Amino acid sequence: MTDPVHPGRMLFVNLPVADLERSKAFFAGLGFTFNPAFTDETAACMLVGEHAFVMLLTRDKFAEFAKLPIADPRTHTLSLYSFSVSCRDDVDSVAAAALAAGGVEADGAEDLGFMYTRSFYDLDGHGWQVMWMDPVAASGAQAPA
Repeated sequence: MTDPVHPGRMLFVNLPVADLERSKAFFAGLGFTFNPAFTDETAACMLVGEHAFVMLLTRDKFAEFAKLPIADPRTHTLSLYSFSVSCRDDVDSVAAAALAAGGVEADGAEDLGFMYTRSFYDLDGHGWQVMWMDPVAASGAQAPA
């Protein structure tokens, strides 16, 4: 779908990782795929949505882009990353896969009725949240009474 305000706009989030191959295997285990055209021994382009990508970069490659020192995500939070899944059960499946692959649980499940989430830290300590939102709530429409 084309964004009427910013047609063709894409989002690329860059994350430093200690071991690129290990990180690729971790996220592949969560169901993510990679664009081989933008993946090499220093970077991997992880597809998150139609126009959203996470670039997993070796720390040396990330340092080429960063003007400030790279913070340690195990001791400093600079951002948190959230992605949606298509059904409520997938929240638990993805979180379980993250924990089985070496991730660490950040919080217990949060059930708000219209939204269900679980949070974890990846292999490098970056904070992630997997979420499901009721399609009616996500559309902004009111559910029938």
